Amino acid sequence: MLPRILARSATALAVLLTATGLANAACRADRAEIVGPEGAVAAFRVEIADEPAERQQGLMNRESMGLGEGMLFVFPQQRPLAFWMRNTLIPLDIIFFDETGALNVIQHGKPLDETSLPGGDSQYVLEINGGLAERMGIGEGSVLRHPAVDQDLAAAPCD
Repeated sequence: MLPRILARSATALAVLLTATGLANAACRADRAEIVGPEGAVAAFRVEIADEPAERQQGLMNRESMGLGEGMLFVFPQQRPLAFWMRNTLIPLDIIFFDETGALNVIQHGKPLDETSLPGGDSQYVLEINGGLAERMGIGEGSVLRHPAVDQDLAAAPCD
């Protein structure tokens, strides 16, 4: 029952954001938007991990994360990236984006799994609750909109 409720809530959130125009609000550092190929938007309140120590710590040792929350990892430049789930207690969708914000790959991290999860040549990585990417329609053709993405390169620039 709970997974069905979460799926409906996630879908409702994406639809609500699009319908109310909140999805097209000006870019903010604490908000990551994923724009789908059809224009639908999913938005997440994010913590930014843009320093080496923050990126190394990530979401380790957290027992929960809100449905509309996530962590956005920002790297200085595009490079081959891989994540793992060492000391991570919650399942995550790990979404890798290139320097333009275009989606590369989505990995599904299992709690405490130390298997390397490659993301190809990426510069940005968004971690959200496990299973949300599929339920919200995040996939091929999706792009990240966030002020950390170089706006001269951004596939979905800020307004």
